[in-house]
Amino acid sequence: MDLFEYAASASAENRTLADRMRPRTLDEFIGQEHLLAPGKPLRRAIETDRIGSMLLYGPPGCGKTSLAHIIANRTKAEFVRLNAVDASVKDVRSVIDRARENLAMYGRRTILFLDEVHRFNTAQQDALLSAVERGDVVLIGATTENPFHHVNGALLSRVTLYKMERLEKRHVLTALKRALEDRERGLGALKLEVDEEALDVLATASGGDIRRALNALELAAATSPRITRDVAAEAIREPNPKADKSTQYDVLSAFHKSVRGSSEAALFWFLYGVERLGMDPRVFLRRLMAAASEDIGLADPQAMVQAATAAAVYDRIGWPEAKYAAAQAILYAVRAPKSNEVALAIERQYEAISRRPSVEVPLHLRDTHYAGARRLGHVGYKYPHDYPGHFVEQQYEPD
Repeated sequence: MDLFEYAASASAENRTLADRMRPRTLDEFIGQEHLLAPGKPLRRAIETDRIGSMLLYGPPGCGKTSLAHIIANRTKAEFVRLNAVDASVKDVRSVIDRARENLAMYGRRTILFLDEVHRFNTAQQDALLSAVERGDVVLIGATTENPFHHVNGALLSRVTLYKMERLEKRHVLTALKRALEDRERGLGALKLEVDEEALDVLATASGGDIRRALNALELAAATSPRITRDVAAEAIREPNPKADKSTQYDVLSAFHKSVRGSSEAALFWFLYGVERLGMDPRVFLRRLMAAASEDIGLADPQAMVQAATAAAVYDRIGWPEAKYAAAQAILYAVRAPKSNEVALAIERQYEAISRRPSVEVPLHLRDTHYAGARRLGHVGYKYPHDYPGHFVEQQYEPD
């Protein structure tokens, strides 16, 4: 088969290489050994067709949808797939109604695979609660975003959460080599010449995303009978990560903790977030101002001045010119001495407030700027500037 025949057959099927190469069995599945190695509970549940409602959480291309396909192939239950991007509450309720009928009339279970479940709003997720709790449907939800940010607590409590890890380079290499050897579903019939360096480029640049690596391999195969390092690099290009809410929280957390830990990695996370993820520099500058009080505070008050000035510079001249002022403020905070005295002082006062259901301001501290204050007993305040050193002992806390 030459390239033209391959292109014609692929067009007829209208399926990408990544889709055609989906694993059909657990033995073909690549990675996620912590969940699917022989003897693991999830694997046993799939093999015995006794799975319960679950949520699969992991990065793109790690095998969430492939695992759902394997379950669909093994189960005797009716398998229904919906995508949360275009599915409505009506669609979900229709599946649930049919599931109840199948269970009541034929004793047959229904498995609902809901891809991108994080796209469902609260009302849409609530429509699933009673059906999942009663066992009318077995829910398999898949999400790339932190479920604790995007999935209702009520729904989370009714499912088992499985965290799928980002695949390693060796996993991606295995998938690429399988695709090159498989004559039926892969590219084996093309008899391509593929340099080892080219496979290394695809496996490295994919960032653990098998789907992305296979799509790049297919593109390279369609453009050249010999896939070199340069051909592979041109095919895969640089990824454009999405700055979803979960990613932003994690990057900001790494940024703040790096500042607190006096590590220049804070500058890395700042530039990565802004340049690669498209995050707003203001978000980092606001976090920097918080760190300047929370983690540096009175040990070096100039850290707050630097952070606030960098924020003002950004508002005045914008990006990318303001990156220098921002980097200066970040590096100043990284190198500054650290103290959490301010945070501890706030904590002490919160604790004092919590111990008092109500308080009254001592009479000598109350306002006296009106006629009749003395008659109310607002007397006894000692003006510190009238004393040596501008200080005098007196009660400032409530009784």
